[in-house]
Amino acid sequence: MSFESILFRRSSKSFETIEAHELPDFFHDLNLDQIVLAIAALSKDYDVAPFYQVRASDFETVAYRQEVMRELEDKLLIRAIKDFSETMRKVRERLAQAKQVEYYKYSKERRFLSAVQIYCEAVEQLSGQLCALEVKSEGMRLLREYLKNYTVASPFRTLLTDTTELISRLSAIRYSVLIRNRSVTVRDDDIESDYSGVVEMAFEKFRHEAARYYRLEDLMWEGMNHIEAQVLDRVALLHPDVFRSLDEFSERHADYLDATISRFDKEVQFYVSYLTFIEQFRRIGLSFCFPQILETSKEIAGSNAFDLALANNLIKQKIDVVPNDFFLSGPERIFVVSGPNQGGKTTFARMVGQLHYLASLGCPVPGTEARLLLFDELFTHFERQEKITSLRGKLQDDLFRIRSILDKATSNSLIIMNEMFSSTSIKDALFLSKEIMARISNLDLLCVWVTFLDELASFNEKTVSVVSTVNPENPAIRTFRLERRPADGLAYAMAVAQKYRVTYESLKERIKS
Repeated sequence: MSFESILFRRSSKSFETIEAHELPDFFHDLNLDQIVLAIAALSKDYDVAPFYQVRASDFETVAYRQEVMRELEDKLLIRAIKDFSETMRKVRERLAQAKQVEYYKYSKERRFLSAVQIYCEAVEQLSGQLCALEVKSEGMRLLREYLKNYTVASPFRTLLTDTTELISRLSAIRYSVLIRNRSVTVRDDDIESDYSGVVEMAFEKFRHEAARYYRLEDLMWEGMNHIEAQVLDRVALLHPDVFRSLDEFSERHADYLDATISRFDKEVQFYVSYLTFIEQFRRIGLSFCFPQILETSKEIAGSNAFDLALANNLIKQKIDVVPNDFFLSGPERIFVVSGPNQGGKTTFARMVGQLHYLASLGCPVPGTEARLLLFDELFTHFERQEKITSLRGKLQDDLFRIRSILDKATSNSLIIMNEMFSSTSIKDALFLSKEIMARISNLDLLCVWVTFLDELASFNEKTVSVVSTVNPENPAIRTFRLERRPADGLAYAMAVAQKYRVTYESLKERIKS
């Protein structure tokens, strides 16, 4: 099997087809857009955001990416990849400089020659480093073999030889510039005597310390004006063979950049950017793991998991991140999340959605251990502001959107829902919710449903009650921990009543006194 892509084992997609597009609703609902934005900010030289918008749709691709991601946690290997990326950045920098001097032919060609030289060095260096390392993942092994064959093949050897020889010939050119009044004369350097040795001897007796070196070797990257361009044109007239070779080099090697290597340079940033992003969390003791991917089983689980977008904001404020556990077993399919407001219910729902999406990309996910479903579609139903242009009220809009989701969902889908039907009466909300719950149960899909209706938690054998907890000594303090236990809205009310001594027993005592 030959190497094509570091992202796709059997490449049916290419970097060129992965372009930024309008994000689905769930990206915003789950705060995935915040995560991608934070990752992209760490990789300004590359547009990595599109890679996080296209998930792997098959188990084989996810496993392929997990292998590569796990191997890139090796410090020597990631350093080699980062060095390669930095060198390729210099290649692009030289090519950009060539465009800036588009009207100065020889300057443009010399910058192109420099870009090719740097490219050859980058490829040879990466090939050598991969051969020296014991890479195990299929992606890295195939890349190593590809680079090894590429660097010994005739086209690359010819490119390297032509580049080296031409740079050597250009470096050997010496010329002098004679400026007299308004006349500038360019001639071979060997016409003039080199008086530097004579001058040094004359002033030797005045030397007190090592002389500073003032000779400038490389001014070519500072841009070029029309005077310098004319000087260069006359140097070319003095050395026509060398500059003819420079012309021919630019034409002959215009397509020097190997498409597969160029694609690798772009695609590998997916791994580098993500690992760079999560390093900040690992430094403060938060864990990431490679989840077990489930193709058919619905028994998902997560230990010490957390909302990655929220954690990214909390650590900047130096606030502790509270992890949570979750699991489903047997016939269980639906988390019904209830409890006091601001207790972490929506965060829990987002967390489950985030973990599944990141796992579908082949990324390590927040937590010490996880089992996650490779879903076919991910849907979210979060509260929306009413739009006058839609001519629908809030209740009608809720029903319209959930109907659209249920029509598209399959048994392998994942739905994250947050507080539906808050605009109607409790009785109507309960009736509608039970109808929707029945549809979800019949589809046998995975669901997280945040609700104020405790009755949904015991709807059938597929529902699991998860409750956000408070500090028993002070109900105003949220623990942000969620537990699997029966939903009981009275538990929170009782805690508040006890705090303010308005329970039945407290009131009786106060009346007596």
